[in-house]
This record gives sequence, structure tokens and C-alpha cells, in this order.
Amino acid sequence: MGDRERNKKRLLELLRAPDTGNAHCADCGAADPDWASYKLGIFICLNCCGVHRNFPDISRVKSVRLDFWDDSIVEFMIHNGNLRVKAKFEARVPAFYYIPQANDCLVLKEQWIRAKYERREFMADGETISLPGNREGFLWKRGRDNSQFLRRRFVLLAREGLLKYFTKEQGKSPKAVISIKDLNATFQTEKIGHPHGLQITYRREGHTRNLFVYHESGKLVPFLTRNYLKQGFMEKTGPKQKEPFKKRWFALDCHERRLLYYKNPLDAFEQGQVFLGNKEQGYEAYEDLPKGIRGNRWKAGLTIVTPERRFVLTCPNEKEQQEWLESLRGVLS
Repeated sequence: MGDRERNKKRLLELLRAPDTGNAHCADCGAADPDWASYKLGIFICLNCCGVHRNFPDISRVKSVRLDFWDDSIVEFMIHNGNLRVKAKFEARVPAFYYIPQANDCLVLKEQWIRAKYERREFMADGETISLPGNREGFLWKRGRDNSQFLRRRFVLLAREGLLKYFTKEQGKSPKAVISIKDLNATFQTEKIGHPHGLQITYRREGHTRNLFVYHESGKLVPFLTRNYLKQGFMEKTGPKQKEPFKKRWFALDCHERRLLYYKNPLDAFEQGQVFLGNKEQGYEAYEDLPKGIRGNRWKAGLTIVTPERRFVLTCPNEKEQQEWLESLRGVLS
């Protein structure tokens, strides 16, 4: 066996080695990584590999299966590995910091990777990370009743725990004052159509208000961020289950135990919501539609049972149906 095949075999064994963390991407947790940063000594997925390529001063990447590895680099990978390197670069990740997962957008992963390896924000010998102080700047905000993005002034008051925004650049009266503790911000790059698009959500007069904004920079304010468990289109019928099925955008907020639905993904307010209790309280989600009910275009059905009514929905395909069921059951359990 030549050096190429021998070292490839050693790397594949290292990927499966117990107590190394190598079976999942060191940055986003994706299973079965096929790439590695041989400068850092970690195994990473294809998506995170693309980010690492942009920073050759801190990371150099190779394919585990396709590239040539010499003995010294393989030994370096054996000596390091995901858990050891994470212990070094993630020693002091704040409890409030959102760590991106495999399905999160690229800008989240990029800023996480840069914070770890380029800025070294979380190393044990680094400076203590504190919450950002007051901050003021301009974001492009989508109009509530139209699709036009306009430049708006936003002010974050850390001590008071408030976010304000103004329609006039030098205005003194804010259009809205939002409590940070009641606010959620998630990156929504595809929905908004901008790589740094952000959806800010908060409660107002019993409804969920959405602000859709973007900024030219991808620098994070990570303590604001928590992702929806799942989002996407489904079709729903009305409470009598005789009404026509209509296409709606759904967002599952596991933190608030609410399933929100909108006519369009970028609507400012929800059309309605379903509170999700637990099984002991009579809440349930199951596959398929009630007997005698047929969907419109989509046939992969699911039903949410609450003490008040049944919500009958259809998904565009069986894959989406199973993902929704898994997510809903996770909240209901």
C-alpha cells in the first residue's frame, strides 16, 4: 500500500475514532465531514470548508478522500482533532451566543468561524466578551404595506434593554420602541433576498410584528438571535374543514410554543397562530388528513389537534411532511 492510500485510511479511521468529535463538522456540527483544515487540525463539512478557504492566513483545507496527505500532516491531525481544538478556541463562548447549526445560513457560519479563529474571541487567555453597549446606525427596512426597502435609523440602548427605530434620520420620536427581552432576530437571507437580511420579531398588542431589514455588513449581534425551528409553505383549511385549502407561510417558534402562519413570508403581522401545549394537555400532531378530507394541490397531509380545534394542513411533499411532524412533535413532547 502506497503512502497516499495508507494515509487516506488513517484519516478515515481518525474520522470514526471515539472521543474525538471528528464525526461531525467542528464548526456547524454537520455529520460525516469530508474536508479538513490541516492548519488548525479539524475536520469540517463542505459548506464550512468554503468559508475557511477565504482565510488562508488562519486555515488551509484539503479533501480527506481526494487530496494527498503526507505523514507529518496526518500526525498533526491525530495530535489535534475536533474536540481538542474546540476546547482551545471555544473555551469561553458566552451563554447568550448563538452557535450556528448545519442548516443555518452562510453569514452566520462565516461570522462564527471568523470570531473563533481569526478574532480569537473565545480563547481562555482572551479578553472577556461583554454585551455590546449602545449602538446607532442605519438599516434598510421593508415597508409594512409594500415591498420597498427604505433607510431607517436604529438605536440600541443596552443598559435600558431597548431597540428603537426612527422614520426620519434626525427624528426625536421613534416609530417603535422594542424591549430586547421580548425581541428575536434571525438571519433570513433567502426570504429577504439579501446575504445580510435579518427578521426582527416582537409582540405588539397581542400579535407578532415582523420587521425585515438588511445591512451591508454581516457582523453579528449574536445575543439577539434564536432561530425558528422550521419555516415553510403549507396549505390549510378553515375550522369547519370544508373551506378551500389556501397556501400560507408557517413559522414554528419552539421558544414561545407557537406555530405562526402568514399569507406571505414577508408580512408584517401573522394571520393567525396555534399555541402548542403538550400531550398531557390534549395536544397532538399526526400524519395524514381526517377521513373524507382532500387537499388542494398537495396531498401529504398532517393534522394538529388542540383542545379547541383541529388544524388540517398539507405539505408540498412527504419529505416536508415528515420534517414538520418531527419538529411539531419535538415541541409537543
